[in-house]
Amino acid sequence: MRAGYIRRAAPGIYTWLPLGLRTLRKIEGIVREEMDRMGAQEVHFPGLIPAEPYKATNRWEDYGPTLFKLADRKGGDYLLAPTHEEMFTLLVKDMYSSYKDLPTTLYQIQTKYRDEARPRAGLIRGREFVMKDAYSFDIDEAGLEASYQAERDTYERIFTRLGLEYVIVSAMSGAMGGSRSEEFLHPSPIGEDTFVRSPGGYAANVEAVTTPAPPEADASGTPAPRVVPTPDCPTIESLVALLNSEQPREDRPWEAADALKNIVVVLTHPDGGRELLVVGIPGDRDVDMKRLEASVAPAEVAMATDADFEGHPELVRGYIGPQVLGPNAPEGADPVRYLVDPRVVAGTAWVTGANQDVHHVLNLVMGRDFTADGTIEAAEIREGDEAPDGSGPLHVERGIEIGHIFQLGRKYAEALGLSVLDENGKSQVVTMGSYGIGVTRVMAALAEANCDGKGLSWPAGIAPFDVHVLATGKDGAVFEAASSLAAALDAAGLDVVFDDRRKVSAGVKFADFELVGVPLGVVVGRGLKAGNVEVRVRGTGESFEVPVDAAARVVELHGQLMGAN
Repeated sequence: MRAGYIRRAAPGIYTWLPLGLRTLRKIEGIVREEMDRMGAQEVHFPGLIPAEPYKATNRWEDYGPTLFKLADRKGGDYLLAPTHEEMFTLLVKDMYSSYKDLPTTLYQIQTKYRDEARPRAGLIRGREFVMKDAYSFDIDEAGLEASYQAERDTYERIFTRLGLEYVIVSAMSGAMGGSRSEEFLHPSPIGEDTFVRSPGGYAANVEAVTTPAPPEADASGTPAPRVVPTPDCPTIESLVALLNSEQPREDRPWEAADALKNIVVVLTHPDGGRELLVVGIPGDRDVDMKRLEASVAPAEVAMATDADFEGHPELVRGYIGPQVLGPNAPEGADPVRYLVDPRVVAGTAWVTGANQDVHHVLNLVMGRDFTADGTIEAAEIREGDEAPDGSGPLHVERGIEIGHIFQLGRKYAEALGLSVLDENGKSQVVTMGSYGIGVTRVMAALAEANCDGKGLSWPAGIAPFDVHVLATGKDGAVFEAASSLAAALDAAGLDVVFDDRRKVSAGVKFADFELVGVPLGVVVGRGLKAGNVEVRVRGTGESFEVPVDAAARVVELHGQLMGAN
């Protein structure tokens, strides 16, 4: 924003200024070149689309409140498209009828709209953003696999050309659906995605990590459950301290991992229905809300309110135990669904709430004293946890999601009636893949990866201009020479910005050069009397003098070298 690339119009909505638009178009150009190279064909859909296709796939409701809905003057339902699966599907349905028309991949670079509850970090998460979305259409699963791999390879070329570090991780499909999903993440401390990597090559978004369940335990020697008073124990830590003081174990001290804490949340389903859910996790871990949200999508998650507890007097805050939950609910009661962490396996004994104020129960055994409605991935993933595939301890990092690819399968084709005749003349439902790149988010990631305390420092090929010419001083000859040099650089095919402000000091111009972040600067000033100009390299801070007559050629060659690197 300080460099004059964008301006905030509203939360999560930005105006694009000339510098920003030029940079965005450079990024789009690289994406477009690589998509065309793989044989995809570009189309362009409207951002305002009718509701009927979304209703046919149930996403009119499933998308929830993030969907911008509106009605026209006749009362017809429309939406501002967050994605265009339905429109791509209907286009192919309208145009193609035979297996001979397949495979095909179509794409667009288009503005999308999502009513984000918490727009953040400028272009990282906005309500309006530019995305490249592509869709492949194949006759069978083998064709989808080939299309998916081709797109995956294309993404690797795109991000390599952009000079953007990336990690490919397994991911959840979410509202998109589909059988396989991978994200391209740019490692960054400001990223809103958390992902993990292991020494053996496992990589996944934390929402997609599955917890390895331990083997069932032998509970034959575990004593019967015993209720004990636990005053002044507002936390797991204080509970463990009290138990070790007043209820010591013979084999070892009590630990937080011995406790089973039960968290009460409310799910709001797309149809508006509310459901109470209790999640049981080991006491040494916290609930990761993003993992929980991914596990219950498309429902939204919130903590239970006072009113929710009033409707279930069996839930004693701070002392909730599984004895009254899910399949353990008393006969005639309205059971609250109960899901537990995969570590809560048959035979494991727990300390948990006794459903009495200021009391806990010891030795409550899963499978003997209580059961659950199922398991859920909701507990946090921690540094050093074992990878699900046994490839070693997990390392936790933050990242910015810059791309996401899905094997959609036949979900949208079946909902919208997209089929073609196969080689035997029989109707076959088409198999689809979906592939997105957040173009504006990529620009934000590039800015985060290419900046310092002075400003931006764009890679060659991404910057709004190739070279920044600065005329410094008050001598008219300086401005004439700088103007001639800018024209020569332009004639050489370079994008040139010329700072010809006559009443601005050299210091201000140098600061603006460093702020805007053009890769090369050419300073025409005091050295002109000796027939020289200064070339400054923004990324490294190095500078050197060259003869003014050779400046255009030197800058051109240096720019080509930077682009090659």
